Amino acid sequence: MKKIKTSPFHKAAMFLYKQACLRKLPLFSSAQVENDLKQMHPGENIQWIKTDYYVKKLSMTLTIVLVGGLFGAAARLSAAESVVLQEDGSISRGSYQDGKADIRIVAELEDQTQEFRIQLWPRQLSREETEELAAEFRKELPDLIVGKNRSLSQVSEPLLLEESYEGFPFTVEWDSSRPDILGSNGTVDPPDRPEQISLTAEFSYGEYAGEEVMILTAEPASVTPQELLHRELEEYLVAAEEAGREEEKWELPSRWQGSEIRWRQKTEDNSLPVCVAAIAVAVLVYLLSDRDLHEKLEKRRQCLRQEYPDIVHQMVLFVGAGMTVRGAFQRVASDYEQKRLLTEKKLPAYEEMLYTCRELQSGISEGAAYEHFGKRTGQQEYIRFSTLLMQNLKRGNSTLLDRLREEADKAAEERLQRSKRLGEEAGTKLLVPMVMMLAVVMVMIMVPAFLSM
Repeated sequence: MKKIKTSPFHKAAMFLYKQACLRKLPLFSSAQVENDLKQMHPGENIQWIKTDYYVKKLSMTLTIVLVGGLFGAAARLSAAESVVLQEDGSISRGSYQDGKADIRIVAELEDQTQEFRIQLWPRQLSREETEELAAEFRKELPDLIVGKNRSLSQVSEPLLLEESYEGFPFTVEWDSSRPDILGSNGTVDPPDRPEQISLTAEFSYGEYAGEEVMILTAEPASVTPQELLHRELEEYLVAAEEAGREEEKWELPSRWQGSEIRWRQKTEDNSLPVCVAAIAVAVLVYLLSDRDLHEKLEKRRQCLRQEYPDIVHQMVLFVGAGMTVRGAFQRVASDYEQKRLLTEKKLPAYEEMLYTCRELQSGISEGAAYEHFGKRTGQQEYIRFSTLLMQNLKRGNSTLLDRLREEADKAAEERLQRSKRLGEEAGTKLLVPMVMMLAVVMVMIMVPAFLSM
């Protein structure tokens, strides 16, 4: 009796499997799967094997669905926590430690909808707190603006000249001594030779104002009415947010240019896609498990065919040396068992021979054991081989050795033909990538030729 391995979802999977079996659902009654399981586990209780197989599939499916659901719930919770817009149209400001927030709000006017991305600043800081942050800001400013450049002494890429920087509450204005080379927005027009530029940062926060001068070296559309409305409303929102930074709440306007505005915050809620993806993956895993089982069975059949010539040749050698059929059969199996202890590599054909030897030791008749051997493998070669062995027992066939030699020659010829066929199949599979490589080479040759014309 095969023991079914447990998992955190074993009980739930077992319950679902029992209910499905009672209702005779087709998901758990595939004739192909049952046939594959019989051949993969010969001699074992097929009902236990089948139950184990489907319960494992269900456990894996339930695990994927639960994990996906947890990720979806986390995404939903994260989206809910990012909502700061209250039902009364007010937004609560956080403390300085929370930093400024980048919120997305949507205005629903009478006949159109406008979306905005607004920076919500925290509560105003005291003079002493501001001066401490200013000293730290002066120290870190060169690293904040360097961008992709190695340092401010080697500037050729755009600088990150922002109006504000994360972690600091200051509003920054930039002034360049060479605006033709370095613009106030950070764009760089590389000069013909190295040029030294004075870059001034004037930063302020509330009533506080400071300045930092840095020396760096520079090395060698029409607007639609909707866009105009968006720009005007955005400028108003930014100005209103700046004017109300000392207040606990920022009141959004309820009307604009005579039209009523309905505000809602736009958040990144990925819970539904995550849950859908988890369910899709779980369904795919469940459905593809049967294909994996069939592929394992095909690999087993290939191994059986590959091992057959060696088994027959060994039987010819031992029988030709004077051993009995049973003795030769057990000798082949025992030699493999000794090699398996060293290499820990299992071969299905030899494993079936070991199973047959155990049947012989348990008292099963020799003929029945050989017959079972052929049926478990399910391959025509082994069925012919077991038939030869059974005929020798029933009829006392004196030509067994000659018949085994003929079978060995036939097996060697079939192995040769199979190798040729596999080689031809490999060549056919390589045809598509070879054609693709030819197309790439043709493009590499023809494109420069056309460009030079």
